[in-house]
Amino acid sequence: MGGRWKLPILIRLSDCKKRFGELKRIIPNITERMLTLQLRELERDGLVIRTVYHEVPPRVEYELTPVSSALIPICLQLDEWGAKHKDVHLGISSTLIP
Repeated sequence: MGGRWKLPILIRLSDCKKRFGELKRIIPNITERMLTLQLRELERDGLVIRTVYHEVPPRVEYELTPVSSALIPICLQLDEWGAKHKDVHLGISSTLIP
């Protein structure tokens, strides 16, 4: 679960399926390349399901697997802990939850 962006991606997928463009819009400061790389790694690790719909234009949706859904409460606890202790790293705020 290394990588700066994996937890924010998982948190954003916790409520429903999302398309790539939606994820890009709701995760500030992530580049398209980094989002693509992180989604591929999450899919490879069995934490995200990528569904391709064969239509014009092509549509791809991402959703959590049952395994990663079980991680969400832990991710939220980590975010809460980080918010409480952010003064240790001045100027850094939570990036998991908008």
